[in-house]
Amino acid sequence: MDNITTRTFAGIERPVATPSNISSLRDDEIFVFGSNLAGMHGGGAARFAFENFGAKWGCGVGMSGKTYAIPTMQGGVGTIAPYVEDFIAFAKNHPDLYFYVTRIGCGIAGFKDREIAPLFASALDLPNVALPESFISVLK
Repeated sequence: MDNITTRTFAGIERPVATPSNISSLRDDEIFVFGSNLAGMHGGGAARFAFENFGAKWGCGVGMSGKTYAIPTMQGGVGTIAPYVEDFIAFAKNHPDLYFYVTRIGCGIAGFKDREIAPLFASALDLPNVALPESFISVLK
């Protein structure tokens, strides 16, 4: 894991920022990635989620396996916002889970961190959500 600040969640030290490379997850940890609405997880973090953490082919929104998909390939930032809001509500309603948000939308979808990070502003202080360091930098 990256050398970053940690917090205690469910009695375990967890990173405050999402590590650059996640190779395994604890039972209560969820990998949050950018997807397409059709759930065709062919590349980037979506493919990694499919191959490693149980993302279901054909499921482009929400929980599957140890993952949570947020669609990012259907248009501009405005089309992503409602899905991020749904994710944040989900995280608030599942305080027993710890969510590692990847740089959704900043890979294959082609958005910049400064465009996507503001969508996660209300998640910045959630005790069970880790955001990428690049998003945290934009938000602070």
